[in-house]
Amino acid sequence: MTITPGDLGLYAFALLILFLTPGPVWLAMLARSLSGGFRAAWPLALGVVIGDFLWSLLAILGVSWIISEFASFLTVMRWIAVVMFIAMGALLIRHADKQIAADSRLTRPGMWAGFVAGLICILGNPKAILFYMGFLPGFFDLGTLTTPDIAAICTISAVIPLVGNLILGASVGAVRKIMTSPKALRRMNISAGSLLIFVGLILPFV
Repeated sequence: MTITPGDLGLYAFALLILFLTPGPVWLAMLARSLSGGFRAAWPLALGVVIGDFLWSLLAILGVSWIISEFASFLTVMRWIAVVMFIAMGALLIRHADKQIAADSRLTRPGMWAGFVAGLICILGNPKAILFYMGFLPGFFDLGTLTTPDIAAICTISAVIPLVGNLILGASVGAVRKIMTSPKALRRMNISAGSLLIFVGLILPFV
């Protein structure tokens, strides 16, 4: 492998921060857990994680090809990643009080419906591939990645959201208080936004 444990650790930390930012999938996990328990929640998490894995793989392959044609592209993408993190963090802090809404397609009952809903949530969102294309080059030199490197990155891209969503589905009581309390939601959004800005500020030096 050409990437270091520190590179993977920083990437995993950034993924964790992004996961901790409440969104529609959080509400879908909460709704499914309340209606059918953990059994109804885990298929959604599995669908989401497959989408995360595929998008990260496609992003690596696509961006790697562009880098092979344009040597300076990696530097540009690193600074795009910096801007993305800082902007996302600032917007999250600015709209810390904003309530989020769930997509009704994500809360249909049934294990298969939950799995498909998770895939729809990721694969049906064109912003996902754009996010990964701007996200990954900020952490890794995609032009030098080996097959084990790609496998490690895609695995982390899948595992962090999977573990987070499974814990989320199993912790309905605590999460329900967070999602229904404006004060708690504001604190979480401000904390996550601040951490996103922090990651964006240190990216140029790693």
